Amino acid sequence: MSKTKHSKQFSLLIKPASADCNLRCEYCFYIDHLGFYPESKIHRMPLDVLEKMISSYMSTAQQQYTFGWQGGEPTLMGYDFYKTAIEFQKKYGKNGTLVSNSIQTNGTFLDDKLVSLFAEYKFLAGVSLDGPAEIHNHYRKTHSGTGTHEQVMNGISMLKKHEVEFNILCLVSKSNARKAGELFRYFIDNGFNYLQFIPCVEFDGNNVLAPFAITPEEWGHFLCGLFDEWMHYGPEKVYIRGFDAILARLLNNSISQCNMASNCCMYFVVEWNGDVFPCDFFVKKELLLANIMNDSWEKIESSEIYQNFGKQKSMRNSGCRICPYLKLCAGDCLKHRIYGSFTRPDGPSHLCEGWKIFFKHSLPRFKKFAEKIKKMQAHS
Repeated sequence: MSKTKHSKQFSLLIKPASADCNLRCEYCFYIDHLGFYPESKIHRMPLDVLEKMISSYMSTAQQQYTFGWQGGEPTLMGYDFYKTAIEFQKKYGKNGTLVSNSIQTNGTFLDDKLVSLFAEYKFLAGVSLDGPAEIHNHYRKTHSGTGTHEQVMNGISMLKKHEVEFNILCLVSKSNARKAGELFRYFIDNGFNYLQFIPCVEFDGNNVLAPFAITPEEWGHFLCGLFDEWMHYGPEKVYIRGFDAILARLLNNSISQCNMASNCCMYFVVEWNGDVFPCDFFVKKELLLANIMNDSWEKIESSEIYQNFGKQKSMRNSGCRICPYLKLCAGDCLKHRIYGSFTRPDGPSHLCEGWKIFFKHSLPRFKKFAEKIKKMQAHS
């Protein structure tokens, strides 16, 4: 099988069940997408689409083939689907091919059979958990309104039992934005040392910040509190994705998160039916790039819609040009720049003032810690 040359590496974020989910979390931005494919109430990726996606992707020249399974809730697909996906990866990958699989899950559908498969093939699992039960259950509920904390913890126990590597994804919303210290201690007490925190920023149809979403100041102060706890506990003991991304930028100028890049052409979203979009936050009809059943990755990569979408990242607000923190935030994620009444990418990030609060508070200590790491590396 010949490999097609590509000028740029890319990964896939796959939504095999589209927006379908067994939960109904109030703040989920994908609730609005439940009617995105109205021709069917239930969305499951057919095996011919799965095979075409994997075979075509693995015919491109990548250093590593990265499959991120997401949703909705991707575990709705069940054991047989992921077993088949792995068989296709084996079929279309040459000896020595590097393949990685990750799955982002709410943790409530994990069972022995599925998790044992994840363990055998070294899946990395991300589990959504917003903190202790009284915080987590505030928004993360079933269709009937029941909290899900106990189910999630049972799912995590299953991952531990099978020794599947996992990290915690915590959404920072109105329920926990003022509880950074409590969250950090809760996660550490439970032995969760790989953490990711993302801000809940959503607007309603009237361009008003949703009641569960956070203000810039709440985000900034949350990060400051989290950073202080991290530094006090020992930053070398706990991986916090956003903080480690800042360190990587300071240490070797590398970019490990797409929001820190100057262009948004980083990965592709593949929907259940093979439709391809440029970003998880921008699955919109006008940004449909192609369908993998009909179009090549070469054509998708070079599409005018995709290239123009990516370039928007560098169309920053004028205030960014004189900001001392531009290198670290790159103007922030487009999702936080194109929102509400801001319909152009040169709008200021909704979280801009929060980022400034955080960087002013933390950057001197980040730099000091980065210097410490450099010295350790020099003597190793």
